Amino acid sequence: MGLLDFIKGELLEIIEWNDDSRDTISWRFPDEDKAIKNGAQLIVRESQTAQFVSTGQFADVFASGKHTLTTQNIPILSRLQGWKYGFESPFKCDIYYVNTRLFTGNKWGTSNPIMLRDADFGVVRLRGFGTYDFRVVNVPVFLKEVAGTDHNFRLDEFSDTMRSRIVSVFSDALATAHLPALDVASRYNELGDALLPLINSVVSSKYGIEITSFIIENISVPPEVEAAIDKRSSMSVIGNLNDYVKFQAAESMTKGGTEGAGGAGSAAQMAVGFALAQEMMKGLQSPTPADGTATPPPLPASPPAASIDILTPAQIAESLGVTEADVLSTLESGELKGKKIGTSWRITRAAFDAFLAE
Repeated sequence: MGLLDFIKGELLEIIEWNDDSRDTISWRFPDEDKAIKNGAQLIVRESQTAQFVSTGQFADVFASGKHTLTTQNIPILSRLQGWKYGFESPFKCDIYYVNTRLFTGNKWGTSNPIMLRDADFGVVRLRGFGTYDFRVVNVPVFLKEVAGTDHNFRLDEFSDTMRSRIVSVFSDALATAHLPALDVASRYNELGDALLPLINSVVSSKYGIEITSFIIENISVPPEVEAAIDKRSSMSVIGNLNDYVKFQAAESMTKGGTEGAGGAGSAAQMAVGFALAQEMMKGLQSPTPADGTATPPPLPASPPAASIDILTPAQIAESLGVTEADVLSTLESGELKGKKIGTSWRITRAAFDAFLAE
């Protein structure tokens, strides 16, 4: 090999980047300490931008196309190199290719809750996540602030680098929007579109990228706030609280009577049943006469005339809406006064009225 061939081998004549990946954002041309020949061909493909860096300073930027490197088309580099008498000798320079296509489906999410003032909850913590699309629009700023001197800056590195920055910008934009937390869930698309210009005004100037689409998939409140919202919704569905309490008491008595009559909970169930019966009887009573005497509550059955003031446990159970076993348990405890004849109990109307009056 002659000296001329050796010198030619140390000079770069064609500079290009054949990108066969889908996740590389920037790539530094491997010059391997070779100098660039005067008149060398620089090839920049569509969705690519080539950035020259000389002695640590940004020089010329080349868009897509085929470029012949001469003094005329690299004015910034010529000024930095100080070629007073023309571009005649080879030169050394770092070349970064930057992929300017649209990168889609990048995920973002808050690792910690965002503390905000809310019209409904006062102070509330929100979490959010979603996706965004971006492209590089300012190559020097992107290389300086994001990619750095990485010879092969990939999308996964970008996600790690930018995730916290995107979330920080999102947090500031969400606080500026002043949207109630309860309205956010129904306005994801509208909120994403509203936050997009606020986010771009920051990321474009700071990081040299443009967010073309910012999608919010979910914004949630802490579990305890969700539970409070569920209770509030349940109370709205229930409506009349007094009617609901009576219904719950009746349900409790029904379950208690079928699952275990005469158990430890029978006394409590009876007390609730009596209170409920009194409320029901008040509604069934006729208006109080002028003399102040109240009409006694009607009995469900019509016994013979001779025994009109003697009641059986079954009649009392039917009147109160409880089980006969609950009435027998109350008789055994002495709370309700009655007379046991053989194996049967009989209760006077006066004892029953006295028990209800307690």
